[in-house]
Amino acid sequence: MQRPNGMIIFVAVLASLLEIIDTSIVNVALPTMMGSLGATLEDISMVITGYAIANAIVLPLSAWLGERIGRRKYYLSCIFAFIVASVACGVAPNLLSLTLFRIVQGFVGGALLPTSQALIYEQFPKEKAGMAGAIFGMSVMIGPTLGPVLGGYLTDQYGWRSIFNINLPLGLLALFVGMSVIKDRVKTPEELARAEKAGPSSFDAFGLGLLIVGIGCLQYVLERGEPEDWFASNGIRLGTLVAAVSLPLFVWWELRVKNPVINVRLFLNPLVACGVSLMGCLGFFLYGLVFILPIFVGRMFHYTATQTGMLFIPGSLLTAFMMPFIGRAMQARVSPKILIFIGVTAIELCLLMVLFFSPQTDRGDILQMLYFRGFAMAFLFVPINSSILSQFTGATVGQVAGLLNLCRQIGGSIGIALIATLLATNSKQAYLDLSSKVSVLSPETVSVLNQSAVGAAGKFGNSLGFASGTDVAIRSMMYRLQTQAFMLSFLQMVWVIMAVFAIAYVPLYFLNLKKKTTAVMDAH
Repeated sequence: MQRPNGMIIFVAVLASLLEIIDTSIVNVALPTMMGSLGATLEDISMVITGYAIANAIVLPLSAWLGERIGRRKYYLSCIFAFIVASVACGVAPNLLSLTLFRIVQGFVGGALLPTSQALIYEQFPKEKAGMAGAIFGMSVMIGPTLGPVLGGYLTDQYGWRSIFNINLPLGLLALFVGMSVIKDRVKTPEELARAEKAGPSSFDAFGLGLLIVGIGCLQYVLERGEPEDWFASNGIRLGTLVAAVSLPLFVWWELRVKNPVINVRLFLNPLVACGVSLMGCLGFFLYGLVFILPIFVGRMFHYTATQTGMLFIPGSLLTAFMMPFIGRAMQARVSPKILIFIGVTAIELCLLMVLFFSPQTDRGDILQMLYFRGFAMAFLFVPINSSILSQFTGATVGQVAGLLNLCRQIGGSIGIALIATLLATNSKQAYLDLSSKVSVLSPETVSVLNQSAVGAAGKFGNSLGFASGTDVAIRSMMYRLQTQAFMLSFLQMVWVIMAVFAIAYVPLYFLNLKKKTTAVMDAH
């Protein structure tokens, strides 16, 4: 591998890691930030929501902006702006300024992901692209699991502001190295001829506005729907209405203009349609499981966010370890459809393992499932992106990469919103169903209550204070009811994730590849 290519991989991986880690590193520091800024949980959550909305808006725009501004200038400017926004977050005096700077950070950070993905794919010859994608994947897979662990350590040792300030030295390193190796994309003769024939391109301000408003409102509804009780909130109703009007209007407008912000006709391409469907299903599973599993270990093992992050690291390392082998398999012309089929089936089996979880499940059972998940993920990230992006050339590569990343994020947001809503609703219903079976008129209930009261009095003796053995027994029974109610709803959510992810078999069946594929890695 030539040195410039290696340095391009280094810059792309480092820049992407900074953005990926920042999506999860803040979660651990929220309680500390609430105390420092005097904010409620609902207020401080906008630090995460604003970042996610800005990310979703810029993902499909990154290719268009890169072509219009120039990829070198655009990419390096985004790295520089990300550094400045991170430092601004670290010195923010209040919640409002912190939220605004996080939105800026999300805008410029989201542009790094598809640009890095397209950059690596274009810079490497086909015979080396498989291993390049695998190396990129090995690095970025660690990001989402490293965030909570790193965030917990930095917050405990140096305060919450350090989780933003750490981006300064690493970002400057990526910027200085990038200035020496990142170049503008060389346009093909056909692209130059089309550009000369078309003349100066006009700026589609109306289309850009529709996209920003539509995607922004959609992401806001998905992020804030469950905390605000969905359509009981005027803000959610308004956001839904605006998104429902703006997005179809955007598609209609982009089909009419000469120089669209996004080439929406790409969705008519069966390859793109299958690719975004697969990425949407993958995002639903990835974000849905990562959302619900920490709740499970928090309820059963009382794990902190840092301990939960440590739990995910071994499986992510296994994914990183497997990716070079997947890259070699693709270079050996193993069909991506076979690899994706293995990955989808393995994910379904992984979820089947989760269905056997219970309050008696131990750490070893969870790690075994996460190892299996890590094995399966290696068969999905590289082959899905490779099988789609290798079929396109020129500026279209960046556009398709942005759409794949957007659909993965939207799929994940839908997964979290749906799982959070159903979990809250089903937990309440399950508790009501179970508590109706517990009554002082039931001999079984009275017998269990008396045994627990005698046992509590015998074990604790005088250390109970003002509480009696009966009080402890009642509290114990209520805790067991709540645990069982949560367990029932948790397993129901796993069935939901299994059912939705099984849809991935449909686009996989219709995926029709025409060219030899080379490995390209997704950015999340």
